[in-house]
Amino acid sequence: MKLRPLHDRVIVKRVESETTTASGIVIPDNAAEKPDQGEVLAVGPGKKNDKGELIVLNVKVGDRVLFGKYSGQTVKVDGDELLVMKEDDLFAVVEK
Repeated sequence: MKLRPLHDRVIVKRVESETTTASGIVIPDNAAEKPDQGEVLAVGPGKKNDKGELIVLNVKVGDRVLFGKYSGQTVKVDGDELLVMKEDDLFAVVEK
């Protein structure tokens, strides 16, 4: 199934976190916090301002982004857990 976000929404897939600490301690899945980083899979066309002009999004497909722990709405698509959120919910793009 393909998703096409509307307006200023983006589809983000969480980036999996390390399950072993630097000292070699394994963290079980139920104790690990969900990461607050993800990869943008799809972006909407943007939103319109008061004058009716389309404001395009600042993120693009493939960007790694930071977001809040409780940001977005979780959806399952083809067995993958994805987040649908507005661009305003994103904190930053991680530059390489």
